[in-house]
Amino acid sequence: MWNHNFLFRYQEAEPLKQSENELFHDTEPALDSAGLNLEKFISVWIQGEGQGQGQGDDAPTVYTNIYVRTATLDFNKRAGFLQPLQGRSHQIKQMLTPGQKAYLKGWLSRTFPRAWEASEDHFRDLFSD
Repeated sequence: MWNHNFLFRYQEAEPLKQSENELFHDTEPALDSAGLNLEKFISVWIQGEGQGQGQGDDAPTVYTNIYVRTATLDFNKRAGFLQPLQGRSHQIKQMLTPGQKAYLKGWLSRTFPRAWEASEDHFRDLFSD
């Protein structure tokens, strides 16, 4: 299975350079938010048929699933919350901003155009408003 993660600051249309795994790897789960200065993020996981993480020669042949979750992090205290992944179409469309949808659609269709064309309509429709 091929997969790739995009991590966005909550309302920004360009993802961070770090993935969810990189940014949240060394953080502690926050038991509550008291005293924390939390910043919000949207984490998007795209899955497809194929191998690897979208690097080098590894390429998906088709995109199959998308999962989205919110996350919060206090950079100074290295504590945060990762919410459960959401995979339902109506939830995904509500969670992503129009700019994030446009970025993802552009990246997916430009980076692996054959996978984009081979994807089912219900997957591609997630990126329209």
